[in-house]
Amino acid sequence: MVLKIRLARFGKRNAPFYNIVVAQARTARNSKPLEVLGTYDPIPKPAPHGEGKPFKDIKLDTARAKYWLGVGAQPSEPMWRLLSMIGIMEPKYSIQKMQQTEAEQRAARSGEGVDALEGR
Repeated sequence: MVLKIRLARFGKRNAPFYNIVVAQARTARNSKPLEVLGTYDPIPKPAPHGEGKPFKDIKLDTARAKYWLGVGAQPSEPMWRLLSMIGIMEPKYSIQKMQQTEAEQRAARSGEGVDALEGR
């Protein structure tokens, strides 16, 4: 039984609202989940008292999310991004990691170029 942590869409047209749910991987998006972990509202809300940037509302039971991840539930791509924003998971793609791997690849290529010249 493969479990997924994913978003189930609710709300009206042009006004999405998502429940963060744990469900079996083969079930439909809005079928009955095993557990509802929280909610996500992707429409930015104005900052309180007009100060700062608008924010997107994420409410999540972090203890249950950590439990389901520990049991082996796999997050979907959008959920991976949300969980990494909250700090529960490591970001899949980060700028620092990408720059580090590019630098390693460049170093490997430059090392190969020197070996190729010596081998003539």
